Amino acid sequence: MKDYIEKRAVRLAEYIIENNATVRKTAKEFNISKSTVHKDVHERLKRINPALYNEAQSVLEFNKSERHIRGGMATREKYLKLSRKKMKSARI
Repeated sequence: MKDYIEKRAVRLAEYIIENNATVRKTAKEFNISKSTVHKDVHERLKRINPALYNEAQSVLEFNKSERHIRGGMATREKYLKLSRKKMKSARI
């Protein structure tokens, strides 16, 4: 494996741990795809640094367990905004 890939995998894991970040947020921050983040953290990091892998996995598992809650909150916000917009246009 190339050296820069190993370094990237470690940086991604450190970012996830420090910021309690999701795969999506990490991908956006590093301007790479979610697939790359997933492959680096789930496959490559396990061979490079098992301790760091375990820490990153615990953060990602926690985020995964709360995914349905965040999705519900986002949907709620979406419809609240639509409702406010509709009420505002009705007043005009």
